Amino acid sequence: MMPLTMAKEGEENIIKKIGGKEETRKFLEKLGFVTGGKVTVISSTDGNIIVNVKDSRVAIGKDMANKIMI
Repeated sequence: MMPLTMAKEGEENIIKKIGGKEETRKFLEKLGFVTGGKVTVISSTDGNIIVNVKDSRVAIGKDMANKIMI
């Protein structure tokens, strides 16, 4: 397992675990980050990561991305 921040751009990954406080996990869940879901990093700039998750593009900060394990 590794954090989402380590994923290669354009590579599809499966979310294994979501860490952090409950409110953080719920927030990420609402964005579509769920265990077993697919996530693809589109681009990564200045600590912000743009990903494709559940047919949507979502931008998240590095702190959030580090809580998503793939």
